[in-house]
Amino acid sequence: MSAPHHPQRNRAIFMLLLANVYWGVSFPIIKALTSLTQALVPDAGTWFLAAGALAPRFLLATGLLLVFQRWQRPTALEYKQGLIIALFAAGGSLLQTDALQFTAASTSAFLTQLTAILIPTFVAIRHRRNPGLVIWAACVLVLVGVALLGHINLSSLRLRRGEWETMLCSVFFTGQILWLGRKEFAGNRPEVVTLLMFATEAAVFLGLAALAAPRWGALLAPWHSVPWVGLSLVLAVVCTIGAFGIMVKWQPLISSTEAGLIYCVEPVFASIFALFLPGLISLWAGIDYLNETATWTLIVGGGLVTVANVMIQFDAVKAER
Repeated sequence: MSAPHHPQRNRAIFMLLLANVYWGVSFPIIKALTSLTQALVPDAGTWFLAAGALAPRFLLATGLLLVFQRWQRPTALEYKQGLIIALFAAGGSLLQTDALQFTAASTSAFLTQLTAILIPTFVAIRHRRNPGLVIWAACVLVLVGVALLGHINLSSLRLRRGEWETMLCSVFFTGQILWLGRKEFAGNRPEVVTLLMFATEAAVFLGLAALAAPRWGALLAPWHSVPWVGLSLVLAVVCTIGAFGIMVKWQPLISSTEAGLIYCVEPVFASIFALFLPGLISLWAGIDYLNETATWTLIVGGGLVTVANVMIQFDAVKAER
């Protein structure tokens, strides 16, 4: 993809950085939501807790867009893009949300950024060329970083559920980023694609929540909680309409690999918010969710993953130019 006009490119970079701030907020909020839902529906399984936290997020986001956004009939290409990126995003969000029940929000944020490694690797495989020394070195850094973040037991070489689910979710998010940047969709209207994406995800997660619910009343029980509704609204307005709206509109103005570099900043914001936001939410919602601490494994492991991502993205951007 050719580089856009300089001021427009700079604005796209700034807007995607802002989206990272919004997504950084989402990690502790989603973890708090699943804890609150578990307290409200004690007999719920983990998949209901995940789908039950996501369905209201996209239902509210869809409803708000329908109220405040003028309806525009989608084209065939807008349907295609909206549905496909929604399915990728749904798979990634479900795995990520379930994983947050088993790992720290900051760890999840760092591991999600494996997308930045997968994007240029996919491009290299598609074009059948050796990724090069930088990519291989970055992969080594990622493996070491993941080992530290996941507290891997070297005797059994097994990742915990929260870590491997988060790594798998990054594969789905990679597909979302790549499909969003396809040239065939350059003429699509961002607001139409965003609405289609939200509506599709709302339908998917509502169906999954209904299937996983221990009883029908479990679907309605959380809506009687003011903190639960409040957190869901913040998630819908800030982390969904705000972040994904920015992503759909501004990411196509730069290359997918450049976007991957910018998304590397997300775990930094998530880690900062995780240091104080859980305690504030706990006071309001009446749940037991402690603030995280900046441990050496988080700093070193997350730092290695971030350095690897930056290395590989700068190399990919340099090659594209």
